[in-house]
Amino acid sequence: MSSMTDVAAATDTNARRRLNRLRLNRLRLNRESLGALAFLLPFLVIFGLFAWFPMLRAVVMSVQQTNFAGDPSFVGLQNFARVLADPQFGIAVRNTAWFSLLALVFGFPVPIVLAVLMSEVRRYRGLFSALAYLPVVVPPVVSVLLWRFFYEASPRGVFNTMLGWVGLGPIPWLQDAATAMPSIVIEATWAAAGGTVIIYLAALLSVRPELYDAAEVDGASIWQKIRYITLPSMRNVLFVTLILQLIATAQLFTEPLLFTGGGPANSTLTVLLLIYRYAFQNSLGGDYGMAAALSLMLAAFLAVFTAGYYWLTRRWSTDS
Repeated sequence: MSSMTDVAAATDTNARRRLNRLRLNRLRLNRESLGALAFLLPFLVIFGLFAWFPMLRAVVMSVQQTNFAGDPSFVGLQNFARVLADPQFGIAVRNTAWFSLLALVFGFPVPIVLAVLMSEVRRYRGLFSALAYLPVVVPPVVSVLLWRFFYEASPRGVFNTMLGWVGLGPIPWLQDAATAMPSIVIEATWAAAGGTVIIYLAALLSVRPELYDAAEVDGASIWQKIRYITLPSMRNVLFVTLILQLIATAQLFTEPLLFTGGGPANSTLTVLLLIYRYAFQNSLGGDYGMAAALSLMLAAFLAVFTAGYYWLTRRWSTDS
């Protein structure tokens, strides 16, 4: 009887010790959580103030008629209807889609080709990487002003002078509706390709060399190595950079604003530039309600597009 009592007492003591240990662990976790929250709180406040608050403010402004010069008035969904009825809205959407297509066809393969070429270089790879990344360091306004000088339409322009050496040109780069958007695509590709080249180069260097050695033993050509080894190894990186590029092209603003102001004949008017026109189209204050409504429409489209893209590519990116 005494032994059974001792066993029960020991069991009760062990249970109490485990309970006390769990309580101490919970208390320690709570203290650590509070410490982490204390460090994160300033950043959360700043992020909420400068990111989430403007978003909420845009939602409110999208259902108001306001130009900050008078009292706002509630108009419901009229701002969205006015945006959809604006003839410039269709032009801006078409131009943005046209830019995205050109950037996808010409701008997306360029970093891949450069990264593949640089991965084959054994000497001065760091120098080539720095030169490829250099355009990213140049401020966007500076690069646009530089390329405006290159795009001078007269025969004395830099590019037209080079074309004159082979008997071509001059080309009205930014002054003609047919060549204005392709000219912007060329500059945008030059300005943004460097960062993507570095990402692709890092992905290429992480591919196991044994795969290339085995393919070479089997007599694989360079194209077969790229098709069956390089591209599959970079698949996840390619999917991410593709969606990031599509999102960036949908938000094109700086280049058309500084190059052409949306011209000639609205041929480079983009969605973000149209938002800018709505908000700042006159000195008395623009229609901020329409600007906010179009901003929300663009954000909703990008959110739905990204979700659909992720759903479509989820299986492809996980298949071995």
